[in-house]
Amino acid sequence: MELIKKYFPELNKVQLTQFENLYQLYADWNQKINLISRKDLDRLYERHILHSLGIACFIRFKSGSRILDVGCGGGFPGIPLAILFPEVEFVLLDSIAKKIRAATDIAQKSGLSNIQFRTDRAENEKGVYDFVVSRAVMPMPDLHKICRKNLSKTQRNALPNGMLALKGGDLKAELSGFGTKTIVTELSQYFEEEFFATKKIVYLSF
Repeated sequence: MELIKKYFPELNKVQLTQFENLYQLYADWNQKINLISRKDLDRLYERHILHSLGIACFIRFKSGSRILDVGCGGGFPGIPLAILFPEVEFVLLDSIAKKIRAATDIAQKSGLSNIQFRTDRAENEKGVYDFVVSRAVMPMPDLHKICRKNLSKTQRNALPNGMLALKGGDLKAELSGFGTKTIVTELSQYFEEEFFATKKIVYLSF
């Protein structure tokens, strides 16, 4: 939790409490289903929550924005982002029903009213959003092919609408077909912990 306070000192009391409560909520659910690996539970704030919030270091969503989290699993990056941006609407999508049940319960017990959850495949999602976010769900060409239909043509943020993916490793081959439409940012620019040395945010504009 100290990591969250370190990098986001502007959080209010409600947000701090919401972030603090996430550990026990995830620990409880992790006893029922495998939301995150056992070894990662002790590093929840670094490897899952702060990692998710890396998107917020790259862009601050304006009030009223709509964000689609594709393949959210247990709620990452959507739940941490929803805590940070209470005036932004999030839709979290995953095809695995038990993970959506867990994430829904965690969000409800966190008092989050700006999240909706859907059990479905991204191919079937009809909604329109300012940004699509994901965390290592699928290669960028696949994400682009499936979700470009969901991007709004109306702009409201500092960056043009598009996709924001948290990824790691060598991305040259994966991104070779997009040319200048992509911006790859090292998370080590924002976070000094060793875990983030190979982590990146990929932004693909619409």
